[in-house]
Amino acid sequence: MDKELLLAQPRGFCAGVDRAIEIVERALTQFGAPIYVRHEIVHNAYVVADLRAKGAIFIEDLDDVPAGNTLVFSAHGVSKAVRAEAESRGLSIFDATCPLVTKVHVEVAKMRKTGYEIVMIGHDGHPEVEGTMGQAEEGMHLVETVEDVATLNVANPDHLAYVSQTTLSVDDTAEIIAALKARFPNIQEPKKGDICYATTNRQEAVKFMAPQVEVVIVVGSPNSSNSNRLREVAQKMGTPAYMVDRAEQIDPTWLDGFRRVGVTAGASAPEVLVQAVINRLKELGVKSVRPLEGVEENVTFPLPKGLA
Repeated sequence: MDKELLLAQPRGFCAGVDRAIEIVERALTQFGAPIYVRHEIVHNAYVVADLRAKGAIFIEDLDDVPAGNTLVFSAHGVSKAVRAEAESRGLSIFDATCPLVTKVHVEVAKMRKTGYEIVMIGHDGHPEVEGTMGQAEEGMHLVETVEDVATLNVANPDHLAYVSQTTLSVDDTAEIIAALKARFPNIQEPKKGDICYATTNRQEAVKFMAPQVEVVIVVGSPNSSNSNRLREVAQKMGTPAYMVDRAEQIDPTWLDGFRRVGVTAGASAPEVLVQAVINRLKELGVKSVRPLEGVEENVTFPLPKGLA
């Protein structure tokens, strides 16, 4: 049975990921290996392996960076404590934090300065959440679910604001925000939602694609928040969905009896992996590939000073 492949638009790299990878590559070119990177620069196994091969060393603990070396902060951002420690060690620092994450950090600092307690909507343990929560020493609360809102203890319900992780499910977050507003009617919201344009656009593209196909394959690594959300979005629409890091992980039985398969990629997954997945699916009976209509993204972010 000939199969058709529908390709989501947009998919794959966003401006923040492009910028983060370019920062590491330029630092390697300019200063030579090794360049130390705190945490995976972006959550993609292929990208990390590629940069490691070029001379990047990925660390979690700043103790692992010898004095006088160059350090890059990952796209997810870091806490004030990590930043201060890196500076105190006399390291040469390049900040690859996505500017849209930095925007949330600035919001947090501003609101804490005026005495607001802040509720952060996000996933416990995710480096972006750790970085944002770490913009203030106190007055921060994390909620992951609607249920968490019910048990929240705050000092002053009338002096409360919320922010969110940039890579969440738009729909799930809307439910949590509704619960926060119901319980705390005076809660302040960000001027513009914190979920980033790329996360939103990729989820919308999956919502458009999922009803037109019988199975969805998301290209992304298991620790990528935004890739996991794409899989969930498809599943919530009733379309079976699977996430793969590499084309070899595709199980031929996923396509059994299906004529139309949809493919997308998380914001940290490179197009080279998407093409490998398309080639694998062609081996499994896909005869035609049809890119779908979608938002054209033309966002770019400047590089930090000091990188030619």
